[in-house]
Amino acid sequence: MPAPSEFLTYIDTHADQFINGRLTEAVKKPSISTDPNHRQDDIDMGLWIKDQLESFGLTTTAIDLGPQMNDGQTVMKGDEPLQLPYLILGRAGEDPEKKTVLVYCHYDVQPADMKDGWKYDPWTLTETSTHQLYGRGSTDDKGPLCGWLNVLEAHKNCNLDLPVNLRFCFEGMEESDSEGLDNWIIAEAKKPNHGWFAGVNCVCITDNYWLNTRSPCLTYGVRGVVAFDLNIAGPQADLHSGLFGGMVYEPMTDLVHIMSKLVAPNGRILIPNIYDGTSLQPGEKEEYEKLDWTLDDLKEITGTDVALYDDKASELMGRMRFPSLSLHGINGAYSDSGFKTVIPHSVTGKFSVRIVPPQDPKQIAKLVEDYVKQEWALLQSKGSMSITTSGEGKPWIANNQDWHFSAAAKATYEIYQTQPDLTREGGSVPVTVTFSEALGSNVSVLLLPMGRSDDGAHSTNEKIDRANFIGGSKLFGAYLYEVAAATISS
Repeated sequence: MPAPSEFLTYIDTHADQFINGRLTEAVKKPSISTDPNHRQDDIDMGLWIKDQLESFGLTTTAIDLGPQMNDGQTVMKGDEPLQLPYLILGRAGEDPEKKTVLVYCHYDVQPADMKDGWKYDPWTLTETSTHQLYGRGSTDDKGPLCGWLNVLEAHKNCNLDLPVNLRFCFEGMEESDSEGLDNWIIAEAKKPNHGWFAGVNCVCITDNYWLNTRSPCLTYGVRGVVAFDLNIAGPQADLHSGLFGGMVYEPMTDLVHIMSKLVAPNGRILIPNIYDGTSLQPGEKEEYEKLDWTLDDLKEITGTDVALYDDKASELMGRMRFPSLSLHGINGAYSDSGFKTVIPHSVTGKFSVRIVPPQDPKQIAKLVEDYVKQEWALLQSKGSMSITTSGEGKPWIANNQDWHFSAAAKATYEIYQTQPDLTREGGSVPVTVTFSEALGSNVSVLLLPMGRSDDGAHSTNEKIDRANFIGGSKLFGAYLYEVAAATISS
């Protein structure tokens, strides 16, 4: 069932208002969940969304998730516990004859500062002459969230009834491991008649991106992740390399040696048995050959030719289909400008493994930890070593041929006049797994992206194209109508 023409026309004719009003207002709020000094900004962002939902007639609830915790201890800000931002819930419609759609977005963002290399103030939405909208959160995830608000506004002002019952779940800690959210979802789903999730038929998560800059997609899988801290200590204090170099075991040397044993320059993970259970099925590689993507797409985004493979399918499978290991950084090492000849007394290497079904985070963590301990023993250093996991998320995969995906594909074709690619995402969206497991196999989950592959989420100069913001707003509305018309099947 196509979206009404008056809905689509309203989105088009109010594009400037949506950009210069709603999206601009959202971007200017520095809702950085990783920085306690911006916790009130994060909270204020959630309350702004709550007000927006209520202005369109929705029933809302701000769930207090309690104080932030770290290793079982309450995180303090001054003399007070650091409160988690609210989980904002919105409810529209109770019609038993209609399907019920649960929509998830997050309203917190990554840090941003002009000194990091931004072309424009990251907290002021800036539209360029080629219609890119620059600003922190513009694509991850305030743009998509505002797209849903645009849908609600259009229906209200056009006097259109929503074709489905809607449930919104907007969180403010996604960039900080979604602390508090999983426990709430699991507990709520266990209530009689599933509590707030009563009647939910499907879940739409709008927190990912197109595979390229030209073709829409639907996402049916995400990789999981296990993050590690590798800690190596030696002397009790930093030492002068001129006085002690050549005399002591150096933690930095030990750390670099161990980290070099984790992954090869060609991307191959060196940990034995880590690829177990991930072999390709017959004909599976051909599915990646069909996707609208080329090696030039990677070169365009990265700015140079750094592809690990010479063929498209292998590159895509490296991102979506197989595990990968990345080295992220070293804490405790001297990193300021200039030159300081110090031997650090302790250092921490940070790395992570992206995992795929059927891999389990805890099994992978043990595999990695056992291997690192084995390599450390071979090193015979007089320093001390410990390795700990600093975060984890399960991988997820769905049936991309079910009724829900078919409805989303029809909506995508309606708006963009092309069939969407069916993709697996290389990044991790842990809440996807939580919803899937907590709500059960009868509730279909998919990711419906708004932005493009070159939007630079988490990076400097994050942007979303005007065409994607407005087109995505129309897509979200069209998706609801196609879901309403679909026949539920497995």
